[in-house]
Amino acid sequence: MKKISSPSRSRCALHLMLPLALCFFSGAPRRADSARVFTIVNQCETVIWPAVTPASESFGGGGGFALRPGKSVSFTAPAGGWSGRVWARTGCRFDASGNGSCATGACGTALRCGGASGEPPASLAEFTLASPADFYDVSLVDGFNLPVAVRPVNGRGNCSAAGCDGDLRQTCPPELAVRAGGRTVACRSACDVFDTDRYCCRGMFGGPGTCRPTAYSEKFKAACPTAYSYAYDDPSSLFTCSNADYIITFCSNRKQGACSYHNNRLVCSGSGRSWPITSRILLALPLIVLALQISV
Repeated sequence: MKKISSPSRSRCALHLMLPLALCFFSGAPRRADSARVFTIVNQCETVIWPAVTPASESFGGGGGFALRPGKSVSFTAPAGGWSGRVWARTGCRFDASGNGSCATGACGTALRCGGASGEPPASLAEFTLASPADFYDVSLVDGFNLPVAVRPVNGRGNCSAAGCDGDLRQTCPPELAVRAGGRTVACRSACDVFDTDRYCCRGMFGGPGTCRPTAYSEKFKAACPTAYSYAYDDPSSLFTCSNADYIITFCSNRKQGACSYHNNRLVCSGSGRSWPITSRILLALPLIVLALQISV
């Protein structure tokens, strides 16, 4: 597991180029061409506890870890492909042994989820890494606890950003809201609350022709236009990309840029460019000189 400084909300903007220039010298290790890098970014105002399943010590930090605001963590995906999900837990308290509880997204009482899934409601980033193309999506079928965006970088194909543009906690219908401390901390799915065939896409509604959007799923879709709002929401929610790295950003929207390292290059989503080490050094020199002048 390698921790790096997080992109801020406008990481690639000119007025934040100085800290970006300094990170050019962070010494990111060179990875094989086939290595697939996942970068998990916390742009929330509070600590979150990302969870990964299935995970290992080298991928996903054993299944769970704390991530402070403005920080990120990068992992190299297992060789030979991987299929799993990433989500964030909120309002957690863990003791020194890694035992505790969370307000949302808990995978039992452990800091490290291992193979356990998160308790709904939780916003899920889902992946199947395969050849010739990966499949990825953001799913709110099990409810919503944080805005999340998935951005492929350095890949080939459609490679669209998946996820949210808004925060559903602010518009969650009262009958679906999960409240703690006087505020809405998550939004349950209608299936979870009402447990009917219509909302759960089962029985006579158990197919794409009969399971249609509802007033509740449309609320979810409005906040997260390229996320699953119900079980058969495939056309606008399931994406493919080949040989990409993935940036998973919590409390972000799909249009905000973010940067990650791969093959000794800094790659920023939305920029369409990646910079080798030599180019980054040349770009950084004027900014470093400016920083030295300011500090004198």
